[in-house]
Amino acid sequence: MKDEDWKVRTLDGFDDILYRVETDITWKDSQKSKEDLGFELTKEFYENKIRQGKPFNVQLIQQKLDELIAGNGQTLFEILIEIIESHKNITLILE
Repeated sequence: MKDEDWKVRTLDGFDDILYRVETDITWKDSQKSKEDLGFELTKEFYENKIRQGKPFNVQLIQQKLDELIAGNGQTLFEILIEIIESHKNITLILE
């Protein structure tokens, strides 16, 4: 998908784009991405949304942050994997 010029600003937007493709996605250096998109960045991601407030559902985001801190929530890496794998028209290959 290197020739595509999509501007994706949200996880929902990323999910929407995947409905339009049928392909294999090879995620190179996925272990590094797993570390980079892990607990700390996910915590910061949620805290920024809570600080911003509207249009975000602060109560839901606080719940997701609480779950993350308690060890039960998903990291951004895990969320992205779940989004990609929910599309049966896409094969995800982690390298």
